[in-house]
Amino acid sequence: MAKNIYYKYNPETDNFERVYPSIKGRLASWIKTWARALFLAVIIFFVVFYCFDSPTEENLRAENSQLRSQYSILNRRLDNSLKVMKHIQDRDDNFYRVMMQMDPMSTTQRMAGLDNEARYKELSKLSDARLVTQLTQRIDLLERQLYAQVQSFDQLRTAMGLQKDKLNHIPSVLPINIADYTMSSGYGYRRDPIYGSTKFHEGLDFAASTGTPVFATADGKVTVAKREAGYGNCIDIDHGFNYITRYAHLSNILVKEGEDVKRGQLIGKVGSTGKSTGPHLHYEVRFKGEAQNPVNYYFMDLTPEEYAEMIQMADNAGHVMD
Repeated sequence: MAKNIYYKYNPETDNFERVYPSIKGRLASWIKTWARALFLAVIIFFVVFYCFDSPTEENLRAENSQLRSQYSILNRRLDNSLKVMKHIQDRDDNFYRVMMQMDPMSTTQRMAGLDNEARYKELSKLSDARLVTQLTQRIDLLERQLYAQVQSFDQLRTAMGLQKDKLNHIPSVLPINIADYTMSSGYGYRRDPIYGSTKFHEGLDFAASTGTPVFATADGKVTVAKREAGYGNCIDIDHGFNYITRYAHLSNILVKEGEDVKRGQLIGKVGSTGKSTGPHLHYEVRFKGEAQNPVNYYFMDLTPEEYAEMIQMADNAGHVMD
C-alpha cells in the first residue's frame, strides 16, 4: 500500500516542500488504522459467529433435535407402561389379594428405594440435566414398581399353594365356551328391555343358541335347581368361601338341588325362560351376598388378549335380554 506524501508551499523559497509528519502524528495515525481494523474484525467475528453455524455446530444441533425427539417417544412409552403398571397394581390389591384375603401392598413397599437424591445430583453435571434426571426418575419408578409387583405375585403364588382347595371353589372360568356366544349385556346400569326403566344389571348376558351347554364355573353344591320368578329355569351354586353363582333362563336343568358339582361340569343348557327377550344365559357372581362384576373372574381360561377383548365387549354391550 503506497504511503500518503504531503507537500506544503513555502513562500520564502517559492516552492512546494515535502512535509514529514512528527513521531506523535505517525503514532496517532498508526493507532487509528489498527483501531479501525480491530473494530472491523470484531464486527465480522460476531456476524459469522451468531449468524452462521459451523459444520460441527450444525451436526450438534441436528443430533440434539434427534435426541429430543427420541426423548419424547421414550417418555410416551413410559407413560403407557406406567398406566399398565397402575392397572396391574389395582387388580392385584383389589381383586387377587382380596380373593386370597391378603392385605394390599402399602405405598412404602411399592416405592421403597426411590429416595436416592445423591444419584440424581450426579446427573445435574450432564448436559440437558433436567430431561435426563426426569427420565431417569421415571425409569427408576417403573423398575421399582415392577420389582414390587413380582414380589407380590410371589406372595400370591405361595398363598395359592397353601389354599389350593379354596381356588377350586372360586368362580374363575367362563360358563359357556368362548366360541358359542356373543356378549349381549355387561354389568352395571342398563335399560330394561321390557319395562323401559333403568336398573342395575347384576350379571352378564351371553346371547347363544337354545341348547348351548352351560358349565359350572367352580366346585360347589347346587342350592337352587328350579324355576324362579323372572329368572325362568335357574341354578344357584354355593361354592363356599362366601361365593355363589347363578345361571338363569335355561332351557334345561341337568343337576339337582343338593348335588355336588365340579368346575367345568355340564349343569344346564341355554334357553329363554322367564323374563327374557331371546335365548341367552344370565350369569351372576356374588361374594358375601353382593353382586360382583363377572369379568373379574375369568383369570383361569382366557389369554391376556381374550381377557382384554372380554372387558371391551362387556363395557360396550348394552342390549339387556332380561
